[in-house]
Formats: sequence, structure tokens, C-alpha cells
Amino acid sequence: MAATKQQVKVFMDERASGKSQVAAAAKAGISERTGRRIEQEGGVVGRKPRHWRTRRDPFETVWDEIAKRLATEPSLDALTLLEWLQERYPEAYPDQLLRTLQRRVKSWRAQHGPDKEVMFPQTHQPGQRALSDFTQLKDVVITIGGVVLVHLLYHFRLAFSGWCHARVVLGGESFTALAEGLTDSLERLGGVPAEHRTDSLSAAYRNLDRQAQEDVTERYQELCRHYGIEPSRNNRGRGHENGAIESPHGHLKRRIRQRLALRGSSDFDSIEAYQAFIDSVTAGINKRNAKRIRAEREHLAALPFRPGVNYTEVIVRVTTSSTFSLRRVLYSVPARLINERLRIHLYDDRLIVHHGAVELMTLKRLRPGPDGARVRNIDYRHVIGWLARKPRALAGLAFRDELLPDANWRAIYQQLRAELTLDEACKRVVGALKLAADQDQSRSIGTWWWAALAAGDNPTLIELQDRFGTKPRPLANLPVAAQHLLASYDGLIREACHG
Repeated sequence: MAATKQQVKVFMDERASGKSQVAAAAKAGISERTGRRIEQEGGVVGRKPRHWRTRRDPFETVWDEIAKRLATEPSLDALTLLEWLQERYPEAYPDQLLRTLQRRVKSWRAQHGPDKEVMFPQTHQPGQRALSDFTQLKDVVITIGGVVLVHLLYHFRLAFSGWCHARVVLGGESFTALAEGLTDSLERLGGVPAEHRTDSLSAAYRNLDRQAQEDVTERYQELCRHYGIEPSRNNRGRGHENGAIESPHGHLKRRIRQRLALRGSSDFDSIEAYQAFIDSVTAGINKRNAKRIRAEREHLAALPFRPGVNYTEVIVRVTTSSTFSLRRVLYSVPARLINERLRIHLYDDRLIVHHGAVELMTLKRLRPGPDGARVRNIDYRHVIGWLARKPRALAGLAFRDELLPDANWRAIYQQLRAELTLDEACKRVVGALKLAADQDQSRSIGTWWWAALAAGDNPTLIELQDRFGTKPRPLANLPVAAQHLLASYDGLIREACHG
């Protein structure tokens, strides 16, 4: 039986202390002969290293050719080289030799291959660097009211303490999403680090011409100047240069998946509820890093007195159809704004509409379809006043389907078109829309009306008005005052005359 490492160590230690081979071997529990062999081998346990092959090299005759190929193109892998050999020497190099060739290629690269990229570990100082990046939550389907939510997460993180914030992004990587995420993060943090590191912002430049790219760059520089923060970027295609946030992406997403599993559902009532859930996840991360975060906050610069500009400003003109187009989306506005120029603050999820310096309204932001098809965001209440005067216009309206409030109303229109004349169908639907706008009951009217049609009934506009119109309110019970007699005026007149 071969000696163990422990026995060899005991034997060599005893010999080093001056004991004889016999005594040292007895102490280690091995034979004198084994002890003698251990000394001859210098205390090496196991097999002696060998420097010769035990079997024939199957690539011996072609290795020079392989080495020349590798020298010309070091990126060639073993499988490609084996397939090349199989084409040149049919049946001489079967697939079973792939592992052998992989070892040979690996050995060649270690001796003759190009240098690999060196990673230089960084020491992060408190208050020095923050990082931003976008990431996708894979392997989890988030739904809002049962509808799949296509989105990204904007992720902000302090390199030293790990303070982080994540924000739901609906429109993909863009300057607006970056600006909103950065300002939101800094305002929540309550301070400003010295440097803000991002990737190359190539996603924000996608489909932009040179002038637009320069505009994005200038706006980003201006945002950083507003906060007194130094912008920096990693080299294109070098995601590891953002290592202080690339790796935490995985930690954040793992915690989100774990919390969703604990929650038992990935469906939320609204995007706001989903954002609140994400906030609770990042709050848990920040709580675990509370001590380092407190230390880093002492090194952060103060916030400016107002938040930075985190939107894109666009000027549009309202057409005679009471709509304007923006980024391949048609939006409606109240008819009183026809021919007016509006200033739009474009955010990731909304548009804030201004006329001059006055904020008028907020519209939900939509985006073109997957193939770039135009979409429409039409609110029937914006034009119902004039449509009620021209109900026949509904029949050929370019955005009729988008103007009708929901699927029930669209089904109602199609049903009435099949049962009534065109004029009567348009008049009834437009009249009901006017009623829905006046009473703010489009959903309840549409639901009841479609159920009635499905049951074989066809309510008239008067019946709809009777059911959903506002009934006159009874007069309030006023106190009854006693009526005085007219003869009492005579006494007043006599007193006036004698006086």
C-alpha cells in the first residue's frame, strides 16, 4: 500500500529531526523500504511527473498545418479546425478526437497565442462615482391587469456604498429615459456624487441623424452641468468597464424574482403599483447597505435648488381635425386648440402639453407598433361637441375605431350599421357618445348597451338618455316663512305721513 501524504510528512519530519530511517518509518507507520524510497524521491507523494507521451499523437502529421492556421487566425476554435481536417482528410479524424484537439489548441494558445484582455480591479472612494444602465428582466413575465408589460429597468447605483434605485422604463433606452432615471435617483438620494458613468449611449442615438445625436449629447452635458456632476462613458462594447453596475444587475433581478415568488403573482393593478413594488425591492437592498450609505452621504455634494430638465421639448401645431402628430403617433386635444402651437414636454410615459407658459393637460404616451406602424391616441371628449353637430362624419372618420371608447362601443357601432340606416346608426352612436361625455359614463353605457343588443334589444337614444341622463334634483326643503297681512302696510304708511 502506498504511503499517504500524512505518513510521508511524518517520516520526513522525523528524519529532519535526526531519527534513523527505521525509527522514522516506525513513527510514520510505514516499512523501512517505503521510507527509503520516499527519501530517494525527495518526499514526493504519488506518481513521478513524466515528460513523455504514453500513446501516439493523432495530430502529429498535421499539427504544423494547424499551427499555421492558428498563427494566422488565433480565434479559430478546435471544432472548426477538426471540421477543416475532416474535409481535407476524410475518415482520418473522427469526432472522438475533438477533446484531444481542444487540449492541443488550448496548450498552443497558452504558449503562442495573443495576450488576453487584462481586468484592473478598482478601489472606489465614497462620493466619487455613480453608474447608470438599462437592463431587462428576463425569465419573468410582468402583467398589468393581465396584459403583458414590455419594459426595461433603469438601474442607478453608487459604486462605493451600493445605494441603488430602479425605475420602470416603457419606451426602451433613450435620452429621456436616462434623464428621468438620473434626476429621480439623485433627488431620492439627496446628494450628488462627483462622477456619473454610463455606457456609450448608443441606444439613445439609435435612428438619430448626426444633428440629433449632437443635440442629445448637448442636453446630457447640460443636465450634468446642472447637477455639477462629471459625465463619463465606458468604451463601446466594453460592458465590463461598468462592472460596478453590470454585476449588481444580476443581484437586483434575482431579488425581484425572489420577491415575486414570495408575492405569488407577477400581475399588478397598474404600472404605479409595479413601480412601488420595485421601490420596495431597492429599499431592501439599501437597508442592508445602510452603514456604508450613511458614510457615503457625507461625501456627496448638495442638490441644486430645483431638479434638472429630464424631458425632451417639442413644438407641434394642432390640425383642423383637433390632432397633432409626434413620433409617429397621432394625439387628440380639445377643439379649442385648433391651429395653436403647443409646447410638449416629452417624458418616457407621458406628454405634458403647454400653451405658452400654461400647462394644459397630460396625455399618455404611445409608441409606434413593432413594424413602425403609426398608432393613435384619440379621446372622443375632445371633439364630441362638433361631432354631435355632424354625426354623419363618424362613418368615414379616419380614426373612428380609436375615437370609440372601447371594444364594446366598436361592436355596438358595427351592430347598428347592420340593423339601421347609416345616418340613423351614426346619429345614435354620436348621441350616446355626447351623453357619455356629459355624464362621464362611457364604460357603463357601453357595457349595458352591448349587453342589451346581445339580448336582442335595440335601445333608442331616448331610452339611453332616460337610463343614464341626469334626473332633475328635487328642490331643497326650505324653511316656510309666515306671510304677513297686506293691511299691515297701512299702519306703516300712516306713521310715515304723521312723522
